[in-house]
Amino acid sequence: MIIQSKTAAMLGTAALIGLSAATGAVAQDMPGAGTTIQMAQPSWDTGWFHTEVYAQMLEELGYALPETMTLDNPIFYQSVAFGDVTMWVDGWFPLHNTYRAAFDGQAEIVGAVARGGALEGYLVDKATAEAMDITSLEDFKRDDVKAAFDRNGDGLADMVACPPGWACEQNIEHQVDAYGLREHVNLIKAGYSAAMADAVAAYQTGEPILFYTWTPNWTVDELVPGEDVVWIEVPEVSLPDDMMDLVDAATMAGVEGCVADPCMLGFPASDIVPVVNSAFLDENPAVRALLDAASVPLADIYAMNAAMNAGDDDIAAQAAGWIADNRATVDGWLATARAAAQ
Repeated sequence: MIIQSKTAAMLGTAALIGLSAATGAVAQDMPGAGTTIQMAQPSWDTGWFHTEVYAQMLEELGYALPETMTLDNPIFYQSVAFGDVTMWVDGWFPLHNTYRAAFDGQAEIVGAVARGGALEGYLVDKATAEAMDITSLEDFKRDDVKAAFDRNGDGLADMVACPPGWACEQNIEHQVDAYGLREHVNLIKAGYSAAMADAVAAYQTGEPILFYTWTPNWTVDELVPGEDVVWIEVPEVSLPDDMMDLVDAATMAGVEGCVADPCMLGFPASDIVPVVNSAFLDENPAVRALLDAASVPLADIYAMNAAMNAGDDDIAAQAAGWIADNRATVDGWLATARAAAQ
């Protein structure tokens, strides 16, 4: 009996060791098990693809992600500071500097989805720009130019701008006043995708178009700078007070499809970055490590946005396909995250 008891004890101990090892392996592979991340995405849909890529990678680490919330900028930055949402991967800095006061000390930027390739500015269809010698927003004070771009008969040139609540809306409003364009240009602030779809349709029928856009965006895949449209310049760089230290960065060399080189776009290039609640990051080093390591090439974001604009709205499948195509790289990022959690 004593021998049997010792054997049983040894077997029991071995089983416990095996269970402990298995549990440890699971914990190592799934450091997020038992933890929920409330992901957010912006109201502009060009950020939804890389949002889903990051969400699926976080799920591979074991984190539970309920349905992603779609939020405007001001609400997101307030919510991430309070911890009502955990994160998004759609911060645009320095464009979003205006929101820093809402989250400084409570949330932080970690890593980058894409650095420096997020351009912004104003474009005109190439044919009209060349025919009417349009190179700057200043040209929209000319009566002949205003008449050409007046689609609703109010005497002002119509320009697709940004919806209320977007950071670009604030910058465009600032520039319209700074350049004295209030009595010359009508800002179209309806839903951006719908307004741009209307502009594309107008272009296809030969009408002049003026619009603001950013990259990466399906607009510059549909209307290619240098072929269909041209970036025009601003009369001078004028930015809101919280961005005035970036004036020099708003003129860039080598902008494809610009009317000049260097090109005075009027907006500094932005990094697309994750913004995450700081308390959550302190408790989840695996997330910090993943965000520091991961990125998505701008060319891939362009391609997926173009597919979405063409009618492929299965963003989850697009993201899963991208992860599969980049499996070795993604596995390296996930290994880095798991190592950080040990």
